Amino acid sequence: MSDSVLDRSPVWGWRRLVLFLFAFGPGLMVMLADTDAGSVITAAQSGVQWGYQMILPQIILMPILYLVQEVTVRLGLVTGKGHGELIREHFGMKWAMLSVMTLFTASVAALVTEFAGIAGVSELFGVPKSVSVLVSTALLVLVGLSGSYRRVERIGVAFGLFELLFIVAMFMARPHVSEIVHKMTSVPLGNPSYLYLLAANVGAVIMPWMVFYQQGAVIDKGLGPSHLKAARRDTLFGAVITQLIMVAIVVVTAATIGRAPMKESLRTVQEIANALAPFLGLTGAKVVFGLGMMGASFIAALVVSIAGAWGIGEAFGFRHSLNCKVSEAKGFYFVYTLAHVGGAVLVVASVNLVQLNIGIEVMNAMLLPVVLGFLLALEAKALPKEWRMKGFYKYTVWLVSAIVMGFGLYMTFTVL
Repeated sequence: MSDSVLDRSPVWGWRRLVLFLFAFGPGLMVMLADTDAGSVITAAQSGVQWGYQMILPQIILMPILYLVQEVTVRLGLVTGKGHGELIREHFGMKWAMLSVMTLFTASVAALVTEFAGIAGVSELFGVPKSVSVLVSTALLVLVGLSGSYRRVERIGVAFGLFELLFIVAMFMARPHVSEIVHKMTSVPLGNPSYLYLLAANVGAVIMPWMVFYQQGAVIDKGLGPSHLKAARRDTLFGAVITQLIMVAIVVVTAATIGRAPMKESLRTVQEIANALAPFLGLTGAKVVFGLGMMGASFIAALVVSIAGAWGIGEAFGFRHSLNCKVSEAKGFYFVYTLAHVGGAVLVVASVNLVQLNIGIEVMNAMLLPVVLGFLLALEAKALPKEWRMKGFYKYTVWLVSAIVMGFGLYMTFTVL
């Protein structure tokens, strides 16, 4: 029977639907986490300083984000092993340690921004940050210790969907479409200030912990090579959604705060919400921006801590799975819990600065050469030949990765 007949078969159609629904989740989860508190603040600052000129880079980053994570998905589905484990097996323990150090640095920095985001939102509604961070930490730890990957994924996505409120806020801001079209094609690449924020946005989209998380997630969910097409669709859907959210944040701040004669100095979540209040209304600014930020911070804190625990478990070879009981994977759950507690303590004891968040995203861009270098090396070495990239697709991924890595190296020298 021909493939076209099979595609039209009701039974085959149902089978494809079941495969897609079974595989759906890891891509959406990691992409919603990608638009975390640091990313939201970076996009907001971009909209205030450069207006609609920062929209085009967000759109261009959609396929780049998909291409990077597709390689990650394929490695996990075909090998059945996590990113850290593959590096240890193919390149040795020293390189695995370097990879884990990169992951640890990015994860700790990300957790600080996530808890700071939660603290900032709670203070909008008069709740002390010590209370909100303590409650959030306890909830995140309990979710992770539940012993079920699927439960963790469902809870994470449920919180992450609050980010769609940023799209609602974009329409509330009533931007002029003609002005968006005119300004978005004007990209001042020669301006150092623009390049710095552009680097921050690249670092806010492609983060080291995303590679570790999605590769581990498809394994923990029990997916295999037969789920590749469905997992690709899941990843593509997530990449489009997360970048649409970033575009929405740029537009809402550009159409409101960015149009003011004296632009606001954004230092905290409260200042962003207060600056939006005259345009969206006090309640709209608090509820729409606050819940969107809360959802972004919660799902990202969940994903980042899991990625860190998975990466360390993979590198050192101890048991690491959300499907294990605490007694079966003590080391994994200890790292997971410690990450949350450490991030919470740092936030309660410090101040959340927007510039700190942007600096962290720039740091992510600087780490990209290490992360993408390992990813491409593993794709060429760990995968059987029939599962490796070929032809035009292969050279496209290489070119895109080279550009991103080159940009990361450029920003390293520029910042240092």
